[in-house]
Amino acid sequence: MSRIGKKPVSIPSGVTATIDGGVLNVKGPKGTLSLTLRDEISYTLDDGGILVKPANDSKSARAFWGMQRTLVQNLVTGVTEGFTKKLLITGVGYRANSQGKKLKLQLGYSHDVDIDVPEGIEIKTPDQTTVEISGIDKQKVGQIAAEIRRWRKPEPYKGKGIKYDGEYIFRKEGKKK
Repeated sequence: MSRIGKKPVSIPSGVTATIDGGVLNVKGPKGTLSLTLRDEISYTLDDGGILVKPANDSKSARAFWGMQRTLVQNLVTGVTEGFTKKLLITGVGYRANSQGKKLKLQLGYSHDVDIDVPEGIEIKTPDQTTVEISGIDKQKVGQIAAEIRRWRKPEPYKGKGIKYDGEYIFRKEGKKK
């Protein structure tokens, strides 16, 4: 039994959810998101929220149960609050600058790295060493954060690179004489 799947997803005021044609649409103050529903899972809309249950007792239905409930919760959270990831840049001469729909990174390469910001994502740079990525779709926010981090992962000796806020970098001791 899924402990997460048992809990209903509460729908706050100002958010509307509809199921039509195998697609769940959630509309809120920040925008609209949709999710294609699985056949193994049954979804019921109540006045209190959305209840997710396995449609049958198969192994795949039980496996998808908790994940589908979490995906529905992410839709509701996205249209009400949104999601944010914060990246920290460490290193001499490493910096970021947001210019409209582009993010310009200087990461010690012979060239600047230009990253196009996808639709629905907002990137802010409060200072040169901080990048804040926000949007209503959790998957898109995490994906663009991972793509930015991939340009210069933090290394274990000096800790230089791009890391998530709160991420611990395991440090190694350098060479000894």
